[in-house]
Amino acid sequence: MKIARELDIKLICSNDSHYVNEDDYQAHRRLIWLSTGRNINDPGMMLYTGQEWFKTTAEMNELFAHIPEALQNTNEILDKVEIYSIDHGPILPDFPLPDGFDNEDDYLRYLVYEGAKERWGDDLNDEYRERLDFELETIKNMGFPGYFLIVQDYIRVAPSLGVSVGPGRGSAAGSAVAYCLGITKIDPIKYDLLFERFLNPDRISLPDIDVDFDDDGRAKILKYVTDKYGAEKVAHIITYGSMAAKMAIKDVARVQGLSIDESNRLAALIPSKPNDMPKDENGNPYKLNLSNCLKHIPEFEQEKRNPNPFVADTIKFAEKLEGNIRGTGVHACGVIIGRDDITDWVPVSTAVDKEDGRVLVTQYEGGVIESTGLIKMDFLGLKTLSIISDALVNIKKNYGKEIDIEKIPIDDPKTYQLYCEGRTTGTFQFESPGMQKYLKELHPTTFEDLIAMNALYRPGPMEYIPQFINRKHGVDPIIYDIPCMEKYLKDTYGITVYQEQVMLLSRQLANFTRGQSDTLRKAMGKKQIDKMNHLEGLFYEGGEKNGYKHEVLKKIWEDWKKFASYAFNKSHATCYSWVAYQTAYLKANYPSEYMAAVLTRSGDIEKQSKFMDECRAMGIEVLRPDINESNVHFTPNKNGYIRLGLGDIKGVGSNGVEAVIAEREKNGPFKSIYDLVERVDLSACNRKAIESFAIAGAFDCFKDVSRECFVKEGDTGVSFSETLVRFGQKFKAGASTGPSLWGDLDEVIEIARPPIPVVEPWSDIERLDREKELVGMYLSAHPLDNYYMEMKYGCNCELANLDSMTEHLDKEIIVGGIVTDYRQGLTKKGNSYGRLKLEDYSGSYEFAFFDRDFIDYGKFGQKGLFITITGAFKKGYGDRISFKIRSINLLSEMKGRMVHSVTIELEDSDLEKMYTVKSMMNESTENRCDLFFRVIDSESHRSVDLRSKMKIPMNKKMVNLFNDLGLKFKINQ
Repeated sequence: MKIARELDIKLICSNDSHYVNEDDYQAHRRLIWLSTGRNINDPGMMLYTGQEWFKTTAEMNELFAHIPEALQNTNEILDKVEIYSIDHGPILPDFPLPDGFDNEDDYLRYLVYEGAKERWGDDLNDEYRERLDFELETIKNMGFPGYFLIVQDYIRVAPSLGVSVGPGRGSAAGSAVAYCLGITKIDPIKYDLLFERFLNPDRISLPDIDVDFDDDGRAKILKYVTDKYGAEKVAHIITYGSMAAKMAIKDVARVQGLSIDESNRLAALIPSKPNDMPKDENGNPYKLNLSNCLKHIPEFEQEKRNPNPFVADTIKFAEKLEGNIRGTGVHACGVIIGRDDITDWVPVSTAVDKEDGRVLVTQYEGGVIESTGLIKMDFLGLKTLSIISDALVNIKKNYGKEIDIEKIPIDDPKTYQLYCEGRTTGTFQFESPGMQKYLKELHPTTFEDLIAMNALYRPGPMEYIPQFINRKHGVDPIIYDIPCMEKYLKDTYGITVYQEQVMLLSRQLANFTRGQSDTLRKAMGKKQIDKMNHLEGLFYEGGEKNGYKHEVLKKIWEDWKKFASYAFNKSHATCYSWVAYQTAYLKANYPSEYMAAVLTRSGDIEKQSKFMDECRAMGIEVLRPDINESNVHFTPNKNGYIRLGLGDIKGVGSNGVEAVIAEREKNGPFKSIYDLVERVDLSACNRKAIESFAIAGAFDCFKDVSRECFVKEGDTGVSFSETLVRFGQKFKAGASTGPSLWGDLDEVIEIARPPIPVVEPWSDIERLDREKELVGMYLSAHPLDNYYMEMKYGCNCELANLDSMTEHLDKEIIVGGIVTDYRQGLTKKGNSYGRLKLEDYSGSYEFAFFDRDFIDYGKFGQKGLFITITGAFKKGYGDRISFKIRSINLLSEMKGRMVHSVTIELEDSDLEKMYTVKSMMNESTENRCDLFFRVIDSESHRSVDLRSKMKIPMNKKMVNLFNDLGLKFKINQ
């Protein structure tokens, strides 16, 4: 103050503000500790006085009452602050035009009509011209030609960069301009897709063209865009990660110094899913947040009064901090391309992207960024496109032909047969069990059937699927309220499925404008009552002018109101149905090549196991890796089987795999293990790699060596794999020195090949366990194969499905498998508990043993034990659902007891097949069960049930025989 008065400088007053309210101080301290990695016992050097809340005018006046001029000066500064808005109209980047064009409108029109010739031929009819001219004029009036030019540019360059592009997604597929530019690949006129569903001519809104690229190619496109427009003009969009309920508890518990066990205990009191929250009086779950948990979960509310103050404070401060920003990330697909440097318009920062490393990001999130005028473009990665690309590469390798996936026949019989049989596992969009059930009932015969099922199979419209199926098959009549409606409802059998149908019918029946029809679509979807009431009046007025009765129009409107909120965007359904059809076409016509691509891109072991089961169901064996046949990942061979990739073996490394494949492609297959080490680069393919190859079975093609011998140590304590590497190194060194100095010129130094050690073979279990350790799954066999019948027909549920079985309360569930892990511990009260991990063909599940269960069933917690577990899901305290065990038995004791009969259905043509079955009935004395026949007369369709005096050995081999012969059979029925 003294200096200010001496130098005649005005004083101002301010307060360092970090939090809103005075009582937020302690919560803010903990937030700082979180961000700086500190805790209550190590608060660090960042100190606060407790005065940093956002003080009111009255509080500031009181604090600085003794310096009134400082208060006045502060207000003087406030008066000088310029108020402005960050909102701005669209700021489109400048697209570089080629010679001969001086504006974007003309160049866009040129490209569109050139593309139209490629799509529809030179002689365009009036419908196509009118549609293109209308869209071009709308795009011009809205000021978006540059946007379309930018998007078409990076899509056109994608193939030259080796990047696959999807056919389009969302409402952009309704644009004929986008179709002619190559942005989308579905003809919008052919499928009645609407431009105004994308851009409403009555209301200016930013275009939103989302583009799918294959996972591997997305980064290439981003680099192209960045290089073309400049790194300062391209930025990703930031995302903010906030503290959810469980995370808030765990974060605050950490800075409070609570143990991990105590932190997990508190977090476990909070439901993991919103639907697990207690229900209100209407039966709806309360919103999942700490406030509601404290109100409605008694056990959690009690913790606020925990005698341990650190626990009570954890609850208190977690509630305050819930919802605070915990960190930042990068939007999965949103990218900004600016006309000027991004910093001219919004603040930027950097963030770490998992694919691209450290990248430039806007400091405004997606919900705000478009209001600044900056144009967001979505670059999405779609794994399915990568699967398709991999499958096409596999097909070319095996058959030598290139397939243009965009030109496959839309009426391929094999593809529709696949859909009719519900064999869609591993395909896009149509692979869920519910969808497979409906496909079998529907028997789709046209692409339009697939589009409709894609749109209908979602909550809400699913209830219309049975009616849709019945109408297709003529069970229910197809009725149109007004005959002219058939034009737009014929493909969906008189049912309104798509938003576009509502829009088209509103124009046809009531003369709605393009803009009004889109407003109707949006108002119905979002249930905007005021707009609906206004448009309802216009609908009746226009419809009655066209001669339609009010009561008929009323019925149509009421039907729309019921279904329009469920109606789906046909543009998106059509595009994604086309991608789905492509995957089904490849699966139907090139099964091993396609499934190899699916397995390669499946991501985790559980999904791989699921797809391997599908391969087996298709008759495709998934074989162990082979040094002479496997490539980096899953590889289809010319026999129709699939090999595990060399790169999928742990401990090998990419350099070792590349060295093997490069040498094999250059000089042919390896003839022996010696040939391998004599030829391959052993600095890349080292001892560890060779040992891993061997244990995984990649050398099983060499008949003179076994997996066991590679890890066998000789008299010198050196393993055979190490001996082989040393031999290979000496061989290469000898070969490189050329002829011996002491012998004839033709004589080359010869190095003796080390002998293969004689070793004891591993047991089946040990071999399979070592195999699984390296490749993550059992390949050459499965430990449960001895209990195949018990697992397949004695158990009524797979372990992978247990998580979704909670809705089947009190239903008896029988599962089986091999024990892969067992852990014991103590509860907070000091009671013992156990956790047993069981694995079957489908996956794994963990069962908990508490109290009496721990005593009764803990003895089964031995790794490698084969058991069955019988139990049911039960409701417990607070409606929590858990699995209650009723019994556990050894599978060996259940062998032959879980499968007691088989019934074979025989028609006239099947009788000769029984000679083959009879020849195998005495092959085994195990698992023999009762044999029944249901003989069906093909003419009268009458049947007679018979019982055989002979028992039949039911095992996997017999099941495979029945399937190969095409016999229908039932177990235990």
